[in-house]
Amino acid sequence: MIAPALPCAPNPGKSFINLEKWLLRQIGKAIADYNMISAGDTVMVCVSGGKDSYTLLSCLLALRERAPVDFRIVAMNLDQRQPGFPEDVLPAYFEKIGVEYRIVTEDTYSIVKNKIPEGKTPCSLCSRLRRGIIYRTAREVGATRIALGHHRDDVLETLFLNMFFGGKIKAMPPKLRSDNGQHIVIRPLAYCSEADITRYAHAKAFPIIPCNLCGNQTNAQRRQIKAMLQEWAKSHPGRIESLSTSLRNVVPSHLGDSRLFDFACLEQRTTIPGNEEDEDIVTPVQLISLV
Repeated sequence: MIAPALPCAPNPGKSFINLEKWLLRQIGKAIADYNMISAGDTVMVCVSGGKDSYTLLSCLLALRERAPVDFRIVAMNLDQRQPGFPEDVLPAYFEKIGVEYRIVTEDTYSIVKNKIPEGKTPCSLCSRLRRGIIYRTAREVGATRIALGHHRDDVLETLFLNMFFGGKIKAMPPKLRSDNGQHIVIRPLAYCSEADITRYAHAKAFPIIPCNLCGNQTNAQRRQIKAMLQEWAKSHPGRIESLSTSLRNVVPSHLGDSRLFDFACLEQRTTIPGNEEDEDIVTPVQLISLV
């Protein structure tokens, strides 16, 4: 059964209330589709200080108030000791909205700067270091779910990055079990567009903290992919929604990975008399006779 395409977002000019309802509906659908959160779960929401993670935390708190099941939310921030990082902003925000939180301080900034040559992207090493700290903190707070703020655009950008530069059809799954099997990572924003999140974050006036670790890498591959997708969104309305839906409609027999489909043992089927599907097939001999 083919999953229906995700509907287009509401008009940007519509009210904040409609935008919030739209985001909550998309997040709720993603949670339901992938069974992301159950009764009694402790969800550790990773908050970097960017628009995506602020939106994720805000919407999960709103959904918890309406959800038929009870679950705990713990906001977590990793202070990587970047020079000039305003370490008081997130604790003050968490206190203001009344959410349980944990601030973890680890000097990953110095490690990344020392290990990565000037001009090279630090994203891979930075990500691995953060992942280890996040998993450790999840164990400490008793989290059964780790919620990350990756949205639909992140998922599609990763898909094309892997296809163009890695030779793989691979993206970001909405729900993931860690390699050691000890953690479940969820991405409740998987159906939400970056444009909607940007408008929501602006309307909510979140105290955004820019990430200066990566510097201004205008030629980074991800930026190229992002620009390509943004151009498609402008010139071909509905294409991004269709691409997102395609990730839920994978047909292994029409690709080429023999680990997912047994092409080697695929043999010709004996024709069954009266089978309309077989009758519609034109053989090479028949094709020649038609010329």
